[in-house]
Amino acid sequence: MTRIRLQDVAERAGVSIKTVSNVVNGKGVITDATRLRVEEALAALQYRPNVAARHLRQGRSGMIAVALPELNQPYFAEIASELVRAAKACQLTVLLNQTDGAAASERAISDGIDMPLMDGLIMSPLALTAEDLRHRVDSAPIVLLGEHVGDDSPFPHVAIDNRAAARTATEHLLGLGRDRVAAIGAKRTGATDATPAETAELRLAGYREALEAAGRPWRHELVAEVGDFHRSDGAAAMHRLLDLPDPPDAVFCFNDLLALGALRALRDRGMAAPDDVAVIGIDDVEEGRFSTPSLSTVAPDKRGIAETAIDLLLGTGGTPDDAPRGAPRTAIADHQLIARESTLGPGGTP
Repeated sequence: MTRIRLQDVAERAGVSIKTVSNVVNGKGVITDATRLRVEEALAALQYRPNVAARHLRQGRSGMIAVALPELNQPYFAEIASELVRAAKACQLTVLLNQTDGAAASERAISDGIDMPLMDGLIMSPLALTAEDLRHRVDSAPIVLLGEHVGDDSPFPHVAIDNRAAARTATEHLLGLGRDRVAAIGAKRTGATDATPAETAELRLAGYREALEAAGRPWRHELVAEVGDFHRSDGAAAMHRLLDLPDPPDAVFCFNDLLALGALRALRDRGMAAPDDVAVIGIDDVEEGRFSTPSLSTVAPDKRGIAETAIDLLLGTGGTPDDAPRGAPRTAIADHQLIARESTLGPGGTP
């Protein structure tokens, strides 16, 4: 199929090529009548702008890279989907990468090795520190996701308030009158999965703060450690908790996958949520909305995280010296409690 050129549109509308260009790019002062003729010609000829050529003229590629630890984890998959949607709205194409949280992979991507020219990078690092990223070879802007880099990073950074989210989840269980509220998700020493230890530590701190605020004692035996944040780890931890002489009547899981595993363990033991043990997670992954029972959770604003990351990438340049003086470098996304059947019973909101 022959590509329709600006010249073709200009000839049909009876105007200059420059006038057509100004209409397409929203520039210049053009009368309403002329603009209407050009727009009608554009529609009649089904003109599509050559985005690649436009980016080339602007010194841009029109592509950004997104690097996440595990794309088979629902949370990261849903974040990736939201980033693609937000980027598309800005006429950007996303090159998606999985790092597995490995230092070599994260370093190669941050340095642009074996990558096409990119207008920027959005990355959730697990191995690299902010100091490592200061010395990256690639000069493309970067925005970081998650807690690993810390609040003192010189790069724009988007995260959720994990301590507050954990308090919200734990307070929900305590508000239901549950007395022995356990936690699943403290990290074992040396654990190397795709959830950073910083996240687990913050969620454990929020759990403990909620207990203290409610005047409930801290019981070490009710904190179940895990190696990973996967379903199987949640199931194994739940079985250990149920084997205690005085098992819990509620469990806060540090993510939804752990909670889904905990629900399976309850079913395997002939028990149910919430009658025997109320269960809540964090992340609001789609799977939890359709589990039996549906999973109560604390939902981070994943769409907000993605849109904020794109805005920071395009707006500040994503480099230590490009942001306006005094501009916040850490953006905290909202979260909300979504109570469903695993804590409220059959009357819970699906």
